[in-house]
Amino acid sequence: MKELLYLEIPTPDTDAVCTWLQQQWKQELGEKIITPDGIRLKFERANNNRQNSTVDASSIPEISIFVWSVQRTTYLKVFRWASRAITGEGQILQQLEASLRSQFPYQYPEPPVVDLSEQSIFEALAPYYPKTVHFFQKMPNGEYDLNRVYWWEKRWREGIRNPQQPKQVVFDSRMKGKGKREQSTVNSQQAYDLIYIGGALGVLQAAVMAKLGYRVLVIERLPFGHMNREWNISRDEFQSLIDLGLFTPTEFENIIAKEYIDGFNKFFDGNNPPHLKADILHTPTVLNIALDSEKLLQLCGDKLKSAGGEIWDETEFIKVDVEPEQVVVSLQHLPTQSKRQVSGRLLVDAMGSASPIALQLNGGRAFDSVCPTVGAVIAQGFEPGVWDSNYGDVLNSHGDISRGRQLIWELFPGTGEDLTIYLFHYHEVNSQNPGSLLEMYEDFFTILPEYRRCDPEKLVWKKPTFGYIPGHFSVGSSDRTVAFDRLIAMGDAASLQSPLIFTGFGSFVRNLCRLTDLLDTALQHNLLQAKNLNQIRAYQSNVSVTWLFSKGMMVPTGRHLPPQRINAMLNTFFGLLANEPPVVADTFIKDRTDWLTFNILALKAARQNPALIPWIWEMAGSKDFLRWLGSYLAFTVNALISWLFKGWFPRFVRIIQPWVEQHYPTIWLWLLVQSYALTAGMGCPEKVNSDAKLPNNRRAVLHTPIEGASIEGASIAPLHQSRKGKH
Repeated sequence: MKELLYLEIPTPDTDAVCTWLQQQWKQELGEKIITPDGIRLKFERANNNRQNSTVDASSIPEISIFVWSVQRTTYLKVFRWASRAITGEGQILQQLEASLRSQFPYQYPEPPVVDLSEQSIFEALAPYYPKTVHFFQKMPNGEYDLNRVYWWEKRWREGIRNPQQPKQVVFDSRMKGKGKREQSTVNSQQAYDLIYIGGALGVLQAAVMAKLGYRVLVIERLPFGHMNREWNISRDEFQSLIDLGLFTPTEFENIIAKEYIDGFNKFFDGNNPPHLKADILHTPTVLNIALDSEKLLQLCGDKLKSAGGEIWDETEFIKVDVEPEQVVVSLQHLPTQSKRQVSGRLLVDAMGSASPIALQLNGGRAFDSVCPTVGAVIAQGFEPGVWDSNYGDVLNSHGDISRGRQLIWELFPGTGEDLTIYLFHYHEVNSQNPGSLLEMYEDFFTILPEYRRCDPEKLVWKKPTFGYIPGHFSVGSSDRTVAFDRLIAMGDAASLQSPLIFTGFGSFVRNLCRLTDLLDTALQHNLLQAKNLNQIRAYQSNVSVTWLFSKGMMVPTGRHLPPQRINAMLNTFFGLLANEPPVVADTFIKDRTDWLTFNILALKAARQNPALIPWIWEMAGSKDFLRWLGSYLAFTVNALISWLFKGWFPRFVRIIQPWVEQHYPTIWLWLLVQSYALTAGMGCPEKVNSDAKLPNNRRAVLHTPIEGASIEGASIAPLHQSRKGKH
């Protein structure tokens, strides 16, 4: 018996495929015999010797074709029952595949147009997404949250469908009236220093900036503290927030929902050859702290308010007018539909992946990739033994490519018996196929029992978790626009994410010290033009080079790959990490890998699986592969520069700070950016000296890699003292 063909048929209707095989497909050779799951093709023996009546009927050559269903997808395999090739079998396979692709092409369904004045969201979506509606009805705020899913998908699609002509929301008022400035109707006496649009990741930095003395306003579209995602992190990563003074160690312990013992990384390898099967990768210190996200946000909100900041929730951003000395932001209070305006020195876009500002600033290349992500927090209902809440699933797949996507699971323990489960896939940004949250939810509720043995009807559903997590494939530190005059993007709006664990939260926290220091510097010296603000970004050269890894986890729209291809690639790399010392996987997944380690791993992967590079070339295409070579060259150059300068340049910059900052603030900001590029920009985040006695209790930033030795006797200057109210 020999396997001849393995195909993924992008339809959940396996019965239709089976019926088509049995009744409609007209094979050119062989006698068709119907079987329960497909057909058999029977052939005459090659040496048909009628005088030899002793030949066993079981030796008659046959081809067996059968289908099955998993992951709400149909799969087909073809086996030969013969000791040697059957005449014409290649022709049969080509005809079969071509006929299947014609009969069952990719479908990219659109969500229906919904008029909530005529019907509820449940009634509108039930004919299209029955399981999604059914299980959202079991959640405490299911109708509100399903409306939110629909709104998020609709907004994402609108942005991706019109990349060249995105909705204009940023207006340069300085250009009106042939250069004559229009007078603002907003009272400048009520202006803020910082206005954050987006209260999830945005409130973390907003609270820090308020504690530094700035007048801060946070605008949030949802009721503040309402989250459609949960957050996981490790202790050493969260420590940066403690060192910044945003949280105390006690407060951190109080917002921990669960700390697990170990995390597993395993990809399905049932259809991989032996050398591409892999052991489980254990990552006990990756995402092992589950945070109570709503408690964390409420605590940040309280700290913001106690420092004089404000929060306007249930308020939607409409547009921003940029004036010479301020921005004027137009808003709408959703419960009352009333209009509001507010002014400030700087607007921070923290609206995430669906940010209309990010789409406008970057036009046709706002994002290169996205991870459509769905899931839920489940309170209880799993049978004993299904899962031990002391462990997490960091990355897991239980099947091959499914309807043009490699689905990946995450599972994290939460408070008590809570389990937070996510389903996501890496996806290219494509106007024909933007990626659907609603389709993913229908998959999630259908195939959850395949992933973890359970009866979904017996589970207690607490809330859904969902979103679009974007990515940008950087070739250099300035190939994406993150700022306009008096406007800057942070977090997912700036495509700040890790290509491996894809979460914007972890990446944002890892870079918060750098971003805060640079933003504080710009505000103190009124360096709020685009040319200055565009330097304030969380670019990491060592992360930029890994975007090809995420590219290799996406199926190009309309393409049919061997179903096992992506799992084979993942098993190649994660199998290597499983055989390395634990610190290698820990640093790689936390975006801290250095140039030497990266190259050693790449060479080992190529040696173990020589087909890896041709596979990536096929999936990424020659243009992106060559573009990646630019990223790799930049990484190599930056690694060399960092090796030569990081031992002394950051210290030198701090020594000359008083004179340079006073006389040449623009040069000082540039020097500070370059200093961070040598450390944080290469995956070596700085320490924050929480014990330093500084003016106004402000913290000092040590430009020293966490893994390196501390600098003794260096002159370390504090973050700039805020001049509250000075413009």
